[in-house]
Amino acid sequence: MKDIYPWQKNDWARLQELCKRPAHGLLFKGTKGIGKLDLAMNFAQSLLCEHPQDNDFFCGKCPSCHWFEQGSHPDFRLLQPETLSLEGEETESGKKPSKQISVDQVRGLADFIGMSAHQGGRRVVVIHPAEAMNTNAANALLKNLEEPPQGLLFILVSHKPQQLLPTILSRCLSFALPAPDAVSATRWLSEQGVKNPAEALAASGFSPLQAIQLDEQLGSEERDKLLRAVRQPAALDVFALAEALQKTEQVLVVQWLQQWCYDLSSMKQAGKLRFHPGEEAAIKKLVEPIAPLNLARLQKHLQTAKREAQHTLNPKLFFESLLLAYRQLMLE
Repeated sequence: MKDIYPWQKNDWARLQELCKRPAHGLLFKGTKGIGKLDLAMNFAQSLLCEHPQDNDFFCGKCPSCHWFEQGSHPDFRLLQPETLSLEGEETESGKKPSKQISVDQVRGLADFIGMSAHQGGRRVVVIHPAEAMNTNAANALLKNLEEPPQGLLFILVSHKPQQLLPTILSRCLSFALPAPDAVSATRWLSEQGVKNPAEALAASGFSPLQAIQLDEQLGSEERDKLLRAVRQPAALDVFALAEALQKTEQVLVVQWLQQWCYDLSSMKQAGKLRFHPGEEAAIKKLVEPIAPLNLARLQKHLQTAKREAQHTLNPKLFFESLLLAYRQLMLE
């Protein structure tokens, strides 16, 4: 049994009000890492529960809840990419798991949609993340959204709703989930054993579930080396740092640099920080002589580098190029 996160209490109350409005499609949207999928799953289980509690939360004891928690509820389906379902394992054909939700997965719902509810009540389909549907899959889903059977609810969970077809958006009731308040999220992270909850929350962009993963990175030797070096562009030893980082995941290093450069631009333009709250004095001094145009060029360069990071064959050369560009733009 999984309770809702402390920052979702108001969201749960809003959901109960939403239930009073008949809908066959809901769109849970918000930034990644704030618990949208967990809320959708809790909501689905509560709709299927035989004996919901006073707050309409599932009881966790009835046969329906038992089936749901075992992943075998006859009135529930979860659609997500293979890469999430298989958690990095290879498929039966030996290929890497797909990052997309395929048209075959959506068409596979046909029998489920055509059947009546096992318990004569609601049926629920959760699709996560909805933007992972390829074009054919999205069009196949659209047909089901246009003429849904009685009692069937689609819950689409999306980090990037702007990537969904307008026709799908128009057929779903939007349910926006805001980022959690810092106090609740920091307290929760502390309860989960996160060593630096405030720093981890800031570094994650205020996404608590991602902050748990980031906590280990925050204290990593590689990240500390990178941040110490980029504080002093003039003294940056590009080749030594690239050597030290070459065994670190390239995308991760680019993300660290993107967060650092975001705060450089934010300090330059607005005098605020997002990802490095403890570095205000150092960043303020660093950006004082830097031209805003160079910071914009640096951010654009890092966007390109993030795409290239997934396909690079020589990490050391990749990091050397990345760090040389950083030093050059910071010193011009």
